[in-house]
Amino acid sequence: MQRPFSKPPTTYAQQLALLRDRGMQIDDQAEAEFYLQHLNYYRLGAYWLPFESNHTEHRFVEGTRFRDVLNLYLFDRELRLLTMDAVERFEVSVRSQWAYHLAHRHGPHAHLDSSLAYDVELWAKNLAKLTKEVKRSKETFVRHMVRTYSEQLPPVWAVCEIMTLGLLSQWFNSLRPMGTRDAIAGTYGIDHKVLESWLHHLTTVRNICAHHARLWNREFTVIPKLPRKPQELAAQFVPGSRHIYNTFVLLSHSLDIVSRNHHWRGRLVNLIEKHQIDPGHMGFPPDWQARPPWNTGVDS
Repeated sequence: MQRPFSKPPTTYAQQLALLRDRGMQIDDQAEAEFYLQHLNYYRLGAYWLPFESNHTEHRFVEGTRFRDVLNLYLFDRELRLLTMDAVERFEVSVRSQWAYHLAHRHGPHAHLDSSLAYDVELWAKNLAKLTKEVKRSKETFVRHMVRTYSEQLPPVWAVCEIMTLGLLSQWFNSLRPMGTRDAIAGTYGIDHKVLESWLHHLTTVRNICAHHARLWNREFTVIPKLPRKPQELAAQFVPGSRHIYNTFVLLSHSLDIVSRNHHWRGRLVNLIEKHQIDPGHMGFPPDWQARPPWNTGVDS
């Protein structure tokens, strides 16, 4: 049975006193109050949860320090930024390939042709969303094309520049011609169903990062489909995992194709080492450093 919420708000000093009572070591009162002021007690709670020995009583493992919690928080923040960097590069590439192959195979305004759709109703919804984005856009090139040409929307190579990753994922999902789907996915050396799954999964990952939510130990409900071939790529993934590790593998593979000299893997490994994070919480297998793609050197 539900009851009214009766807990009063607490001051930063009271919050620190509560953490001390539960066994957390506060080395610098002023520093801790500063971070509570700007990060929020409730937000940091997700990061001291792994340090609890008894979640029901919220007791901390002996020796837990506030700075340990802060270190984990800062790691997760940097991890989100690094992940967004990779997602952005892959997203821009897929948008480019989507526009190129649609235009060359089906015409500059292929996105207006519902005969290319698996589901005409879904295609219409996607078109309505895209039309709304075009009307909202302040981009000079979009306004110029809307004023100059008579078509309902600008050509596919222009509108792709204002599409969200979520909308791109839905457009690819609803695209029917197998030759076009295969041509886009083939750029990344994967099957079209795998690319469809990756786009869906990365939409979730991107939204988590964009809303500054916890990433490092999250278990995903929308997981990427693992490729069966090429075999050397398939062997890099951990079957059945719901953690971020498989995301890192697919991003690593994608960056090798879309970005030259990206050094992204090295940046990820260095970040883990800098903050002394147990990668097992992210789904990394125990022998991960001996496995591709991580055994190619930290500067790769």
